[in-house]
Amino acid sequence: MGVVFAVVNQKGGVGKTTTTISLGAALAMQGRRTLIVDADPQANATTALGLRQGETGGLYDSLVDDAPLVQAVTATEVPGLSLVPTNSDLAGAEVELVPAMAREFRMRRILEPVRDDFDVIFLDCPPSLGLLTVNALTAADEVIIPVQCEYLALEGLGHLSQTIRLVQSNLNPSLRVRGIVLTMFDGRTNLAKQVEDEVRKHFENTFRVVIPRSVRLSEAPSFGQPIQLYDPRSPGAIAYNHLAEEVMESLPMRETPHV
Repeated sequence: MGVVFAVVNQKGGVGKTTTTISLGAALAMQGRRTLIVDADPQANATTALGLRQGETGGLYDSLVDDAPLVQAVTATEVPGLSLVPTNSDLAGAEVELVPAMAREFRMRRILEPVRDDFDVIFLDCPPSLGLLTVNALTAADEVIIPVQCEYLALEGLGHLSQTIRLVQSNLNPSLRVRGIVLTMFDGRTNLAKQVEDEVRKHFENTFRVVIPRSVRLSEAPSFGQPIQLYDPRSPGAIAYNHLAEEVMESLPMRETPHV
């Protein structure tokens, strides 16, 4: 079965969606069958991969109306990378799922039928610790936490860590934090280095690779492409390619069945 990663941080603007689509594209180009599930009502991953909101059935239909998730799986411009798109309707799921039976397990249940079709599945979570994020953590095997290399970067990590522990205790005992990704690193400033040192001091599972602040990374979503297509030689693309290798180094490559 494919490994499910939840990409989580309740703070906005930390590079969460950029990390999700860049890792997804890097792994697809390295030969892994990869799926990104856009679980954020802002639908940034959907538009960043060149799809329009509402163009196809999305995550909302599966979470709320029990439509098979496979119907929403859509190919992207990157060979081997698929997407479950979303739109602003997903914001209503937070309310509509409140009375639902086993509401925290809805994401896990709809993912089960497609897990054998992919080596890796990324869940791009909203910038909150609400029901959608709890669903993603309950469905995930591992967590990746992007942290911006700026002041107050550690603010909120305590709340996120507490939420992860609660999910581990009550909903998903096998969940583990794969690591923290340092993003938007500006090597010209002392502050960025201080933040990096502080994060590494408190979190031993911080990834070795650091993602640089990059204009090209910021531009790529407006062209509907991951950085690996928009500018494959840019420092951002190279950094995410190395991060993909680091994320997966303990997870063996599955053989792709011949058709």
